[in-house]
Amino acid sequence: IKERRLDTPHTMKERGRTMRVAVTYDKGQVFQHFGHTERFKVYDIADGEVKLATTVNTNGSGHGALADILKKLRVEALICGGIGSGAIRALSEAGIRFYGGVSGSADDAVEAFMAGTLAYHNDATCTHQGEHHDDDCGTHSCTGDCHSTQ
Repeated sequence: IKERRLDTPHTMKERGRTMRVAVTYDKGQVFQHFGHTERFKVYDIADGEVKLATTVNTNGSGHGALADILKKLRVEALICGGIGSGAIRALSEAGIRFYGGVSGSADDAVEAFMAGTLAYHNDATCTHQGEHHDDDCGTHSCTGDCHSTQ
């Protein structure tokens, strides 16, 4: 098995290639629950800047199909809020690097990613997958038992 090293915006600039980054997206913000995201904002980054940004609707796809959507879009990195262990596994199998536990403006997160200053916590996993409750991660700040950000 050959290990493939993913480029960063810095190494891409040196190699002159484009990197595609997706962000879970809602109303300009990083959406806080990967498995419930209704859209991704997808950024093509080249030469240290965003060349193209577009919003992609997931058509209500659930946890399992989202990694496949990102793979078909040729996304190399995902920026998101909380994410479950099954989604982490699916992203890893698809060769997509993820940056979890991010909040705030999606555009600002991508700018920080390009600068190498993105604050993220890949241990920000959702602990209530499959539960049906009124307090879904997309509608609150995900404090309490929703996400662990030790």
